[in-house]
Amino acid sequence: MTSETVQPVQTGASRHFVLAAGGTGGHLIPAFALATELEARGHHVALITDERGANIPGKPDSLTAHVLPAGRFGKNPFSWINGARAVMEGRNMALRLFESFEPSAVIGFGGYPALPALLAATSADVPSIVHEQNAVLGRVNRLLASRVEAIATSYSKVERLKPKFRSKTHLVGNPVREDVLALRDEEFPAFTEDGLLRVLVTGGSQGASVLSDVVPDGLSMLPDGLRQRLQVTQQCRSEDVDRVRERYASHNIAAELGTYFEDMHERLADTHLFIGRAGASTIAELTAVGRPGILIPLPIATDDHQAVNTRDVVKAGGARMIRQSSFTPKELAKQIQAMAKNPSSLANAAHGAWNCGYPDAAKNLADLVESMAGIDLMDVVRVGETNPRAAKVANKTQTATRDASQKDVAA
Repeated sequence: MTSETVQPVQTGASRHFVLAAGGTGGHLIPAFALATELEARGHHVALITDERGANIPGKPDSLTAHVLPAGRFGKNPFSWINGARAVMEGRNMALRLFESFEPSAVIGFGGYPALPALLAATSADVPSIVHEQNAVLGRVNRLLASRVEAIATSYSKVERLKPKFRSKTHLVGNPVREDVLALRDEEFPAFTEDGLLRVLVTGGSQGASVLSDVVPDGLSMLPDGLRQRLQVTQQCRSEDVDRVRERYASHNIAAELGTYFEDMHERLADTHLFIGRAGASTIAELTAVGRPGILIPLPIATDDHQAVNTRDVVKAGGARMIRQSSFTPKELAKQIQAMAKNPSSLANAAHGAWNCGYPDAAKNLADLVESMAGIDLMDVVRVGETNPRAAKVANKTQTATRDASQKDVAA
């Protein structure tokens, strides 16, 4: 596995790429970041996703979304037949798209909607890559690991990634939004003995009722000197807003509540302490910016991947992890006091989080993608043995380019 930063292609060659991702922010945020980077390099990009993904906020205006059917495979085996039919229908639709769009590579970001596009890439002999945002290889990426030319990871250690795939595994990081990444070089907001302690609380795209249940009472248990300096911003589910507002009012704690904040990057810029779930995009943004956190992994996350996501940043001192079963007001107050007992301790935690960030993730992933496009990159991102199919595609493209040039000269 490698983490080297590689240089982007300087040939000026334009290529077509297809990105395929499930319809959640965790899959689509890095896909959007990659699309922006590839378009900035002069390439053309299309997106394959589901209905939810086609309408999710944050999609670049220039990125055309194609909605394909994608079956799900749950625990009930009787659902697999319909799931397989939907996948094959999506695969055939993707093949028709490839005929007109002619992609140089297909990049999957996980989620079942990515499956048809990547199966189509195999059928059409188009190079493919999967990007894993979490510290545990997801189901779709595990299924496709043997078929793709490269596996891009966000963590140096990824569970459920078989050792035999190490030669085609590349550590690139998890791309984040440009407005968040722009905060990386800004100083951690000043936190003094008598200044405000600004706390940001989010539970992911759907909110989390457990945060609404625990956080207001936990903050009320802080010592008076700290509690009176709190300024809280909390994302809640719509059905929780009124009762959470009442809890904060009863504790005399200043709090702004909402179901969605469009200016989340601005709020993150002013944040001293984050409290929330441990999704891949959340941790990527906290580490890109350098904000300490108290992380409560979603207990039903597949393969407990949210808990594994916290491993590096907790080890670096940039966050504390509390299992939901132990997430009580008393435990939360205890962990906040430990992190914010003095200005330097919170600043040190912020630096620990910052050190875990991958600010060049979008560029690194774009470099890897370009290496699959048949452009001579002098093997700058290769690890281990060169993948035979990728080499074949590159050789075919280079031969065609050479032959075309010779014909021009002859003419």
